[in-house]
Amino acid sequence: MADPRDEDAGDGAVDLFRALGRQIKVLRERAGLTQKELGDQLGYAEATISAVERGLRIPQPELLDAVDDLLGAGGVLKAAKEDVERAKAKARVRHPSWFKDYARLEAEAVDLCYFANQAVPGLFQTEPYTRAVFVGRQPLFDDETVEMRVASRLARQETLTKWPVPTVSAVIQEAVLRALFGGRAVQRGQLERLLDVARMRNVEVQIMPTASEEHAGMGGPFTLLTPKGRPQVAYLEVQHVSRLITTAEEVRVLAAKYGSIRSQALTPRESLLLVEKMLGEL
Repeated sequence: MADPRDEDAGDGAVDLFRALGRQIKVLRERAGLTQKELGDQLGYAEATISAVERGLRIPQPELLDAVDDLLGAGGVLKAAKEDVERAKAKARVRHPSWFKDYARLEAEAVDLCYFANQAVPGLFQTEPYTRAVFVGRQPLFDDETVEMRVASRLARQETLTKWPVPTVSAVIQEAVLRALFGGRAVQRGQLERLLDVARMRNVEVQIMPTASEEHAGMGGPFTLLTPKGRPQVAYLEVQHVSRLITTAEEVRVLAAKYGSIRSQALTPRESLLLVEKMLGEL
């Protein structure tokens, strides 16, 4: 397995994020504000301001606008917004080397299918949920790697809305959504996010109920994706070991299995109602 820091994309992007973070810190200290005070005035958590200043989180354009206006930067931070967007697009925020083939295919996909029985699919995750995934990872990631992985996963979510949008289907195990992963507030936010995603015209979400007496997905999670103009492929990731499957027969077996899983799960409408009920119980 490659070192988690073995990433060949965009050292320049990281340098840019760190430089902007230092500029924000200088402006904040010149204004006599703590990180918490700045965050309170801008509507961001203290941890977010801290991570941005240390170059561990991408300074998003809306944050650069807000800091520039509040701290009187004279447009210096606003002028960097295009550079940040170009750096994000070029580097895709430093995917680990072993993940790059999948990430490239995912970005080109016209059809995506997920069976998830361990965690919410990455494209559906909230930032707090994603951070909980990487913070709790064993062996541990250092803080910089956690923030880079979080930023990378969130950047990938553009796949859901870029035009032309892909067709997306997901079956999620009910137990995944009931687990208080990251805490009750994280769970609530994730359920709300899932409802928003499930209401998108190009997305169908189904829940595999715990009470189901039939379950074709006991072999574990997997993803099916169809890149534009190319055959469908499959992707497996278990215990930090990943495998991209391109053999037609192996892909066919997983596709057939996914069809069975969908037939055993709740319908999309029933699934929405169940998620709404879960939210009401929190």
